Amino acid sequence: MLAERLKVYTNNNKNKNIFDSDVKNGSYFLVMAIPRGGVILGDIIASELNIDMDIIICKKIGAQNNPELAIGAVMADGTYIINEEIVNRINTSEEYISKQVEIQKKEIERRLIEFRGKKEYDTNKLKDKVIILVDDGIATGATILAAVKWLKDKHYCKGLIVAVPVAPLESSILEKLNQIADKVIVIFTPYDFAAVGQFYEHFDQVSDKEVKEIMKKYGFNSQET
Repeated sequence: MLAERLKVYTNNNKNKNIFDSDVKNGSYFLVMAIPRGGVILGDIIASELNIDMDIIICKKIGAQNNPELAIGAVMADGTYIINEEIVNRINTSEEYISKQVEIQKKEIERRLIEFRGKKEYDTNKLKDKVIILVDDGIATGATILAAVKWLKDKHYCKGLIVAVPVAPLESSILEKLNQIADKVIVIFTPYDFAAVGQFYEHFDQVSDKEVKEIMKKYGFNSQET
């Protein structure tokens, strides 16, 4: 269903401002999936649209006394976003945030090399693409918001579409994404939202091996661990 929505959108918007080049093939678009769950969906979308896929990894910064509570998120180059409201409420120190940024940056680099064979992106190539950013769903939205801001703030794309199956209706995250991305496509926005997994019939954890096998389809030489 999500792939079909994207087909309609990309076909109908080839002559809009963000698609102002001559679009005659899928090379103008690129799926960027957030591992691990987003890679499965990203592969489906890329296959349906007959376009390439890459991954983008961002890591959550967890609260000091509650690691599951996202207070921000980090990108591969060390840029990060912080939820100021939560940080101020729980009195989080700058020292803690800086330390976590470095820890998560190293983990991102490790995973990029593991899944892609390299941590660097061809940013000149990205700048000519309309990026379709894909994840398996949005909960707090910290990681996908960091990815969106990174792609836009660094001018690493010509246009940006966010595509997810599910996101909470009662949340400010969709409004924030719509302010930055050129288009946000969400299939289901339930009011009663506890976790992404509750909206899947099967929500088994995606393994590193599965991600590596998918990435090989798109020309990446993942590293064995």
